[in-house]
Amino acid sequence: MKEVTSSVAAIEVEAEKILSEARAGANGILLKAKEEAKKILSFELPMDEVKTECDKIISKARVEAEAKIADSEKKASEISADADKKVEEIVTRVVSIITGRS
Repeated sequence: MKEVTSSVAAIEVEAEKILSEARAGANGILLKAKEEAKKILSFELPMDEVKTECDKIISKARVEAEAKIADSEKKASEISADADKKVEEIVTRVVSIITGRS
């Protein structure tokens, strides 16, 4: 049973790691977008054009960040589903051994 618990815990840690990396990547994308926006603002351009370009960059960054987060959540879900399957198999095997049906 300790193996089952440690396997599930390891899978949960891996899922959290994937989500954390996705969030970090999303934050990096947003930071880069803000830096690009600052560069654009430093040029002497009509403010309407600058604002439009900033909005485009930020919008694109958000879409990319959301896609990465969604992908990471999907991977975490798959890992969790796989963990449930493995736990079920291990429990079945343990019960079989205990009852002598191996």
